[in-house]
Amino acid sequence: MHIIFLLIGLTLLTWGGHGLLKSAVAISLRLHMPRMIVGMTVVSFATSAPELLVSVQAAWHGHADLALGNVVGSNIANLGLVLAVILLISPIGIRRSFYRVDWPILMVSSLLLFFSLCGKGVISRQTGFVMIGLLIGFLCHLLSSQKPAVPPADTHRKSGSLPGVQILLGLFMGGTALWAGSRLLISGAVGLAQSIGVTDRLIAVTAVAVGTSLPELATSVIAVVKGEKGISLGNLLGSNVFNILGVLGITAAIQPIKMTDQHLLYNDVIWMLVYAFALLPLVFLPKRMRLGPWEGAILLLGYCAFVFFTLE
Repeated sequence: MHIIFLLIGLTLLTWGGHGLLKSAVAISLRLHMPRMIVGMTVVSFATSAPELLVSVQAAWHGHADLALGNVVGSNIANLGLVLAVILLISPIGIRRSFYRVDWPILMVSSLLLFFSLCGKGVISRQTGFVMIGLLIGFLCHLLSSQKPAVPPADTHRKSGSLPGVQILLGLFMGGTALWAGSRLLISGAVGLAQSIGVTDRLIAVTAVAVGTSLPELATSVIAVVKGEKGISLGNLLGSNVFNILGVLGITAAIQPIKMTDQHLLYNDVIWMLVYAFALLPLVFLPKRMRLGPWEGAILLLGYCAFVFFTLE
């Protein structure tokens, strides 16, 4: 039953995330938001919704390691698995905003999480509010600085407009599916961990993390196939920032997150930091401002190593 709950929960999360994503993008296109902003904000928030609901409910019910492991594992999967698959399909050109804004905020977010856990192993309410404040500042910067440098809004309306009723229905059904899926996923994950004698953290950074990263994978692959590479890369970077500052920030503001398994800090968070840092040299070496199949292969091999050493 635990496995069935896990699979049904993942299915509902994926379906709900997709419905929420379509409606959110349709709203943003009606407001004439540019593609890179859509990728870094609206798409990232929608695809991070599964992590948010899973983490809030897990922390509220006393499974803090599941909440943390879900976010950390999902961030690793976003770069080591999702980005790797995208690069194996098609190379991506990198804009200068990557090393000026996107990568620095990703590193700041990751280091903030690391140092928050280094002390007493707790993300307090105060830290949660700091994370939320940083996220709001990041979004304000994106909206103010990148909007003038994008294509006109006419190109957006052709590819994502939906009737108002359909948008509202998508938001309602997507949100309901996400809520139900998160409840089933937590129940299945905790039950499975207890039945096979492993920790919440181990299930969270592997099965749950990959499951909640499925919306990012589907969204990014579809974006690449359709030639929307700005949305694809922006979605992944923005999603990782949202996962830390938004998901953990909101979760900690509601219920402080106390880590119990030290492997979360000294294994999983370290891997997350390594992946975040590795993006910078990969963007410049061997070919400047470009990520291609070789970089994708490196990221994928790294993810396989992470899973091997984690499960060992």
